[in-house]
Amino acid sequence: MTYKLIVMLHLLGASVWVGGHVILSLVVLPPALRQRDPAPIRAFEQRFEKVGIPALALQVASGLWLAHYWIPDWTRWFAFGSPQAALIAVKLGLLGLTALLGVHARWRLIPRLTADTLPQLAGHIIAVTLLSLGFLVAGSGIRLGGLSW
Repeated sequence: MTYKLIVMLHLLGASVWVGGHVILSLVVLPPALRQRDPAPIRAFEQRFEKVGIPALALQVASGLWLAHYWIPDWTRWFAFGSPQAALIAVKLGLLGLTALLGVHARWRLIPRLTADTLPQLAGHIIAVTLLSLGFLVAGSGIRLGGLSW
């Protein structure tokens, strides 16, 4: 029962995180860029942050629990000795990149956001969206046995 509950919580967090970034990238960002108006991005970020950050925290906590479930010895997570280990390492790498982009955006780009700096933030938004889709692909690969089609 615990494993299934953790997977469901992980998927819930992923749904919010990935879905929110897809909406931001495909629905909110294009008109903001066309109009050179950062206001819609700010408005979305302020609302999404309230559910997005807890969703990401839920994913990290549940993801670490699941990684430990699949490979109890955390020192083997980066050994690439199995498809699960390789994908856990990939997900942790994606998490590191997401964290770096998030910190940079939160502390450097968003406080100085103007029409002129909007394209820089757009690059971050697209990158985080792609990384979140990478989380989705790697995560499903862990459960399904890799990325082979």
